[in-house]
Formats: sequence, C-alpha cells, structure tokens
Amino acid sequence: MLNVSEIYFGYEQEQVLEDISFTLQAGEHLAVMGESGCGKSTLLKILYGMLPFERGSIHWKDQAIKGPAFQLLPGAPFLKYLAQDFDLMPFISVEENIGKYLSVNYPEDTARRIDELLHTMELTEYRDKKVKYLSGGQQQRVALARVLAQKPELLLLDEPFGHIDHFRRNQLRRSLFAYLKKEGISCICATHDYHDVLPYADSIMVLKDRQVLDLRPVREIYEQPGNLYTASLLGEANLIPINILKSYASTTRNIVVYAHELKVSDKSGLEVVAAHSYYLGGYYRVYGTFDGNRGVYFNSDKPVESGKKVFLNVSLNTINKRMPI
Repeated sequence: MLNVSEIYFGYEQEQVLEDISFTLQAGEHLAVMGESGCGKSTLLKILYGMLPFERGSIHWKDQAIKGPAFQLLPGAPFLKYLAQDFDLMPFISVEENIGKYLSVNYPEDTARRIDELLHTMELTEYRDKKVKYLSGGQQQRVALARVLAQKPELLLLDEPFGHIDHFRRNQLRRSLFAYLKKEGISCICATHDYHDVLPYADSIMVLKDRQVLDLRPVREIYEQPGNLYTASLLGEANLIPINILKSYASTTRNIVVYAHELKVSDKSGLEVVAAHSYYLGGYYRVYGTFDGNRGVYFNSDKPVESGKKVFLNVSLNTINKRMPI
C-alpha cells in the first residue's frame, strides 16, 4: 500500500503542492486530474524520488520514499515511472530496448515476456527496428513496454497516451490497463483526458490551487461532481440554477448538469436560444444562451438553427443527485 501524508512542495517562492495526503491499495488505479500547471507531473516526480518535498512522508508498504538528497538515483525496484520524455536507447532495436533490464540467465522466459509485451503494445512488426526510426507514438509504446518488462509493484504514468495516434489509443488503453489489473500492478496516472479515466481508474484525485479538491471513486465523483471544475474535467458540463430548471423549486442554488443530461423539447422547460451547433458524429453539441446571456451546452440528434428557441429538461433523478447537501 502507498501512504502519502501531508506533502508540501514549492519552487523558490512559488508553492506548487500543499498538504497532499492519500492512500493507494495494492492493485488500485488512481487517476490524477487537473488543469495544466496544477501539479500532476510534479506529484509523480515527488513520488518517484526525483524532487525533494519540504514536509510530510511517503511510504510504499514499510519502505520510505525519499527525495534526491537521500539517494543518488530516483526510484526503487518496486517503483517505475514513465515520463513524457521516454529515455530510450535510439541506436538499438525495439526488442533490445524492451529486454534491456530482463535477465539473461533465463533466455526462454525473457523471450516469452518480450513477445507478450510486443503484442500488448502492438509493436510486434517493429521488433527489429531501431528506435530512432520510430515515430513519437511508437516510441511511447516502446517506453511503456520497457517499463512493464521490469514488473513494478507501483507504476507512475504521466500522460501515457499523449503521443499516440487517436485511432490507436482506445485499443492501447484497453490493453495496458487490463494488463496492469491482471498483473496486480498499482498505478497512478496523471492525465487530462477523461477517456483514460472513466472506464479504467478506480478513483480520481482532482488537484486545484495546490491542493486536493476531491478524491473519490470514479463513478461517485462523476455522478456527484460537487463543482463545475471537477465536472468539466470529465465532460462538457454546465452550472444552472435549480429554480430555472424546475420553476416550482424554492432554491436558487446552482447544480452541475452534463450536456448529455439536457433533453430537448419543443414545448416546456428551460428556454434556450441556440447559437452554434457542432457536429460530433452521432450527435450535435449545441451552444445556446438563457436568462439573458448565460451560456449552456447540450446535445441534440440534429443541428439547431441559430436563433431558434428550444426548451431543455433535466430528469428529477439527476437533480436529486446534484442537490447540495
């Protein structure tokens, strides 16, 4: 188990992280989300031992993880980190890069493991190719395979699919996270893409203003996000007063409503004037205004003409889930 307690970190006069505390169980997957500059990558570097933290403690099981002042090289046998720069050896082959840290004493086992990882990362056809001739996305997949080859107990991933073509990402996500679960590898993944999170993570940590804004199971945090910032990390979201959605409501408090939760009606509901319709394949994302100039995004199965008035409705179940406590 990973236990992080009251971590503080800053650069000179700028504080980056304050009072970061959480635990991670064996085999659990945690997604770290937040806007650029919120400290996601910094947190991973602290956990790996690359950066010194000012206060607090980090333990994996009974072993303390300390900063660079206490050990010459970061990391540990149980802990691996995949950064956004891959640190591969460009002049040797993909297979040689993956096998670099595997034992030469058991060649048959090593060959089987390399074959498995080449297949998992969809690299079989490139096994004999020198890394310097690969694209950025292909190199990222080699880096993933090399990290997995070392069988870490805890894996830290920083935007693991950032360089990979969109058409290949979905299959690689499925392959990678299924592999980690099968092997019982704990994982912390820093990402801005909710497609990396919703189907695969167990919990989400949201960072904002140097602190942990929220930390809960994925489904709970998605269905009850608590604030617009958190919801916006997980999809297109709006903040709408309850009494505008339901005229009989006695409160003017705002609730979060995702775009897909707003249903279009021709007769009654929240009156919205459409402004733009964006084609997204199986549906349209429509932007409109209500109550003067307040903006709202909603989904529609067809484009809505600019200037046309429509009505939007939200289920009572959704409202009840988002009602402030």
